[in-house]
Amino acid sequence: MNRFLSIFVAAAAMIAAACTSNPAPEQPSAAGYQQPHLEKRGNVTQLIVKGEPFLALASELRNSSASSAAYMEPLWENLKAGGMNTVLAVVTWEQVEPVEGQFDFTVVDDLVKAAREHDLKLAILWFGSWKNGMSSYHPVWVKKDNAKYPPALTKEGKKLPILSTLGDATAAADGKAYAAMMKHLREIDAEEQTVIMIQMENEVGLHGYTRDYCPAANAAFAGQVPAELMKWLSDHKDTLLPETLDAWKKSNCKTSGTWEEVFGKGDRTDEIFMAWNYASYMNKVSAAGKAEYDLPTFVNAWIVQPEDKRPGNYPSGGPQAQNHDIWRAGAPAIDILSPDIYLADFPNILRMYSRSGNPVFIPESRAGQGGAANAAFAIGEMGAIGYSPFGLESGAVTPQNKTFAEFYHKAGCFSKEILAAQAEGRIHGTWVKALDPTRVKDEVVMGDYKIQFELVSSGRRNGGAPQRTGGTYAPDAQGYAIVVQDDADNFTFLGSNIRVVFQPREGTETVGLAKVVSGDFDADGNWVPGRWLNGDEIQLRYDILPAIEENYSGQGLDFGRPSPEFIKVQLYKY
Repeated sequence: MNRFLSIFVAAAAMIAAACTSNPAPEQPSAAGYQQPHLEKRGNVTQLIVKGEPFLALASELRNSSASSAAYMEPLWENLKAGGMNTVLAVVTWEQVEPVEGQFDFTVVDDLVKAAREHDLKLAILWFGSWKNGMSSYHPVWVKKDNAKYPPALTKEGKKLPILSTLGDATAAADGKAYAAMMKHLREIDAEEQTVIMIQMENEVGLHGYTRDYCPAANAAFAGQVPAELMKWLSDHKDTLLPETLDAWKKSNCKTSGTWEEVFGKGDRTDEIFMAWNYASYMNKVSAAGKAEYDLPTFVNAWIVQPEDKRPGNYPSGGPQAQNHDIWRAGAPAIDILSPDIYLADFPNILRMYSRSGNPVFIPESRAGQGGAANAAFAIGEMGAIGYSPFGLESGAVTPQNKTFAEFYHKAGCFSKEILAAQAEGRIHGTWVKALDPTRVKDEVVMGDYKIQFELVSSGRRNGGAPQRTGGTYAPDAQGYAIVVQDDADNFTFLGSNIRVVFQPREGTETVGLAKVVSGDFDADGNWVPGRWLNGDEIQLRYDILPAIEENYSGQGLDFGRPSPEFIKVQLYKY
């Protein structure tokens, strides 16, 4: 470990020990608490743990890391030093039930024990029948018995390395093992509530083909669309997503018939058929688990990539945005349909996945400066219950993730304010980027003010400054801000690589900065003021006459570096 990394780990560990986004006091008994659950508060859905809202600042472990307690032992401190309060960790069917009917929960117990020792929460990822659309984490006794646990087939009848959704015995066996694990979690963790969420399977869907061609699938596809799906579509016709309604309109919205009679012939019908069968299968598994211990449950989507031409290029029938109505109809035991987002245009993708009131949680994405911007946008603008980059157990405190860890630490100490502001609708987030996509400016309206953001390009003169001539931007520049409205004229900003100016929401008055203070939040979420900023620190423009003509004061907030910081500002109009 180099000198920089050693210093950073030590410092970050000290901050992590002080800052937690779950400040609720421990109780001698959890008898008075509900289990972790989702709750609608204002316009957002929040995760409630021991009676208090919880913001999951998470990271997902690599697929095989959690399978060995010895492998993980030296890595937990990296996660803590990186600002995480939650870890997404895999538990596999093959480890839990290596022999049919004989359950081994050693891996579960090891994870819970280690998480408690490091004051971390867990979301368990159940890798049962599918992972990334493939089947490899199921036990060998399932793998060997294709007659009882059938694979999906190609159109030519060849076996795919993917369990069929039409295997009733497979769903029952998967559900039995999963329910046994959930029963065990209730027995060992209902009081301490270390495990706060569950992910069912991973990025499900059929690879290569638009649909499964096994005999059971062929028979189902030739038969009637299930009455349950038709009723759900009819009951929700006025609020269906356009992708669903467009497919249904091909038959003038028939309420019965075969799949092709109701949705027409083509790839989209095959995809809807697979979405129904994946959702129905996973609903059986999830419901079996919830009967034992009802924790919030989400699924994650391998999202459609720019180069994909048809279902099967991406896993067909998964919980992609265009399939959400079908999943809601088929899987009421699934609470959140989550996207794994590694593509560049994070905001627009996330908006697609938040339609129809779908709660926002991102189980896989990036870290680094771009990941911090993603997390800030998701939490501040989209009301997310959490964000989770992939594979930081060995990379949380590397130099390339320094600003990401700094954001997590600050967001953790600020989380009480964030969560309250989410519920009360007095928070926004912004995401700006120099290239791919280019989005160097943004604006939000809060109370009586327009708040305008512009990217700062580190090391470039006038980069991002709101001059009349505009700025120049380094190609890799990315910035963000979370802004909370404390009262009518007072705002708290957490920002990086961004500058902020103000205008009145209406009228021709000018907005001035009455008081600007930098500072931080302590371990209990209390504001600790630092410097009073004025003069050069807030004067962003010296072309005053043009600024006044444009209705600006020339002053603003300067978050002119990648490391995030807090600034509180009081505004007035003149």
